[in-house]
Amino acid sequence: MSILKHHAKIETNVILLMVGILLTVIIGGIVEIVPLFTITETIEKVEGMRPYSPLEQEGRNIYVREGCYLCHSQMIRPFRDEAERYGHYSLAAESMYDHPFQWGSKRNGPDLARVGGKYSNDWHVRHLDNPRDVVPESIMPGYRHLHRPLNYDDVVANMKTLRVVGVPYTEDDIANAKADLVAQATTDASTDALLQRYPKASVGKKDRTSDQITEMDALVAYLQMLGTLVDFSTQTPDAIR
Repeated sequence: MSILKHHAKIETNVILLMVGILLTVIIGGIVEIVPLFTITETIEKVEGMRPYSPLEQEGRNIYVREGCYLCHSQMIRPFRDEAERYGHYSLAAESMYDHPFQWGSKRNGPDLARVGGKYSNDWHVRHLDNPRDVVPESIMPGYRHLHRPLNYDDVVANMKTLRVVGVPYTEDDIANAKADLVAQATTDASTDALLQRYPKASVGKKDRTSDQITEMDALVAYLQMLGTLVDFSTQTPDAIR
C-alpha cells in the first residue's frame, strides 16, 4: 500500500512526474550510448571497398542532383526474393563513404545496388537519353541534357570536404584529382596510377556524342561502379529469410 501511495503522489504531481520522466530518459540514454564508446568500428570493414574516384564522385553528385534516388533504391534487403532478383544483399560497408547514403525505399524502377557491369556503357547512355529505346515499358524521363560538359572545377574542394567527414582521401588522391578524372573519362589514356588509387574503376569514354568530358561520362562511370567493388564469393552470407 505504501508503494502505491507514493506512486499516486508522483502521478498527481506535475513536477515530480517531469523529474521522473527526465531521470528515466537520462538512464535510458546512458544505457544506449555508453556502450558505443567501447566500439572501435561500427561498420565491419570489407575487402575491396574504397572511396569514389573523382569522376565517380562527380557522377554521384549528378545522381543526387537529378533525383534518381526518388525512384531507385540502392539497398537490397536480406530477403530471398530480393537476393534472387537483384543479387547479394547490401552490406553496410558499401555505403560507408556515401554522404548522404542512397538506400531509399521507393522502387518505381529497379534497385541499383548491383547495376555496375550489368549493362554496357552504350546501353546506359541510350537509356539515359530515352529510356524507352531499351526498356519499352519504362516510365523514366530522359536525361539528354547530361551531354553537356562536366564542370569539375570544384572536385578538389569536394574531396577535401568529404575527407573532413571521414572519407579517407590522401594528399596524393587530392593532388591528382583532376588528372585522375580526365584519365578515367578519356579513351586510350594512361590509367595505371588511377587504377592503383581506385581499383576496378570503369575507364574510357562513355559519352561518344562529344569529345569533351560530359556529365553523362560521370554518371555512367558512377553507375558502372555500383556493386562491383566487393568480391561476394569471399563473403559468408547470413541467413536469408
